[in-house]
Amino acid sequence: MTVPHVSAVSSHTLINPNKDRRLHKRITLRLFGRVLDETSADHDVQTVDISCSGAMIRSAHRPLPGAQVICYFNDLGRVAATVIRSGPQGFAVHFQTLEHKRDKLADRLTWLLNKDRLSLVDERVATRVATSGPAVLTLGDGSEIGCRVLDISLTGASFEAEKDVPMVGDIVIIGNVRGEVVRVEQKVFAIRYKRTGEI
Repeated sequence: MTVPHVSAVSSHTLINPNKDRRLHKRITLRLFGRVLDETSADHDVQTVDISCSGAMIRSAHRPLPGAQVICYFNDLGRVAATVIRSGPQGFAVHFQTLEHKRDKLADRLTWLLNKDRLSLVDERVATRVATSGPAVLTLGDGSEIGCRVLDISLTGASFEAEKDVPMVGDIVIIGNVRGEVVRVEQKVFAIRYKRTGEI
């Protein structure tokens, strides 16, 4: 599959202009991760191609169409999905995400696609100080994530999750601080603090 040209500062080309059965254009991007099936069994996977609404996944495990799974992709984090078809090499999923999370996902995929070609780096506007200690983050749906603080700064912090990890774009609350998840890699994720009144 030919990789489409994607602007480093815009995710609009991840939206397919053609009125076909795929609303969002797939890009060839290999991301490693794991999938939890309906029995909570854990399986290693890697993406063949991916968009902000779904992915083709290579895996020895091939769930049946209609199965509900949880995907954990390095650099993207956790996303719920429905299996839409299965084949000899793996299976395809449709992501169960809200529109604003799809936008965040499109932005992140754009960055991942361009980071090596354009020598992009994650921007940090404040020096981070290494620290350590347990923490509990609360997601928008009220669920909690147990984790360990890795470092903090005036603008954000990073954590290592004990088990589940949030997804890029998720809004989390820790203590009286509200933040947005901006990076995820395996069980390590970073948040950017959100100011009062910021959407």
